[in-house]
Amino acid sequence: MSAHPPDGAPAATPSPRERAPDPAVHPNAPASAPQPDAPAPAPQPDAPPSRTVSPDTLAWLARPELAGLWQRLRARLERNGRAVRGHLRSAHWDQAERRELAMLLGKSVPPTGNVTVSLADVDARLRAGTGGLVAALEALGDPVRDRQGERRSAHDTTTRLWDEAAVIADHDWVDSVRRSGALARLDADTALRLIEQGARVLTTIDPDHPVGRGDLAARVTGTAHGLDDGTLLARIVLRGLAREHTGGVLPTNARARRDLWRAAGATTDEVSATVLTLGLRPPGSTPAARMLRERADAGFETHLTIREIRRLAGPPVAPGTTVHVCENPRVVELAADRGARTPLVCTAGNPATVVTTLLGALAEAGADLRYHGDFDWPGLAMADRILSRFGAHAWRMTAADYEEGVTAAATEGVPLEPLTGRPHEASWDSELTATMLALRVKLEEESVLASLALDLT
Repeated sequence: MSAHPPDGAPAATPSPRERAPDPAVHPNAPASAPQPDAPAPAPQPDAPPSRTVSPDTLAWLARPELAGLWQRLRARLERNGRAVRGHLRSAHWDQAERRELAMLLGKSVPPTGNVTVSLADVDARLRAGTGGLVAALEALGDPVRDRQGERRSAHDTTTRLWDEAAVIADHDWVDSVRRSGALARLDADTALRLIEQGARVLTTIDPDHPVGRGDLAARVTGTAHGLDDGTLLARIVLRGLAREHTGGVLPTNARARRDLWRAAGATTDEVSATVLTLGLRPPGSTPAARMLRERADAGFETHLTIREIRRLAGPPVAPGTTVHVCENPRVVELAADRGARTPLVCTAGNPATVVTTLLGALAEAGADLRYHGDFDWPGLAMADRILSRFGAHAWRMTAADYEEGVTAAATEGVPLEPLTGRPHEASWDSELTATMLALRVKLEEESVLASLALDLT
């Protein structure tokens, strides 16, 4: 049998003969009508402010049998914008819930089938003890949200944000940032501040007057890391730079992002990354050119930074100079040990920006670039990229060179790893890919050092 509701909570329905004014609906009901000169009672608001709910009333409202009802009512109110209107209609009530619902509503509830609950009726029954439906739900848990109002407010705020952004920055760039959703999770003030900072970067940056990216970031954001990779500001600025320099194509990796920054006039760190070289003899008279010639004459290998490459202030070699390019630093080490004086550049794997900067300068100077790398599918793909980008030629990377290396390894008992992955068609030798598919072994650069040294010494 259900417990009786406490004072102030809705009472169970009495028989018609015993029915009296319901204290839950009519609290403090007068014994007789008010006198003519008495002031008329003030109209009751639709959603009165929350009042203190007694512990007994709160405990009764928090009974497990009513939990489903409160959950449904809360969802309906939040959809209504907190307005107490409409009905709930459902057949999914168990017997315990139906008993408690009858007590709450003050009327009988059928034991099976649909039950229709009026939000206004529940609100009226709860006014005396809690101040109404909204107040009761908030006493039981979190505030009842006005989801309609929140959506309107969010829409108004978003519209205002992008309207203001379009005034302070390029419209097409702002539209690109908006459509990307990069700032969607931010509050309007933060998003607008990033738009303002991005606009300052885009209007400040100038390819004819390069500036360090860290210096630019400090000037605009107050911190040298404000434009670091991965920051929201860097991401939205790159959208603007891509529109201007790459036809809107966004960079997809760290090297491409650095290249785009540099093309726009913001240099990245130019001292930590280096390219390994041997035997470079620039013809200029700058200190950097003289230093390289002295090290080449002494047979010393040299690690060059982008800053040092730029300080050459001229071509890295004389026009027509043959410059060999390898993938593995072991080739440079062997060449130096054997006294080689032939110019040699090492990519040390997939070429970083500093490597491509030097290769680009060599190609522009009219050097004859000759590249060698690993005989595997990634190695062939990298060779193709270098050959096509810098006008280089393949160096000992024919099908005959591959077969010779594999045979030499077998003769010397050197185990070779199996060739795996997706095949790449070598553009410089139509027979190389087919030969590699036939032999199906990987031939790394370290395995053919002796043949490479013959060309370098």
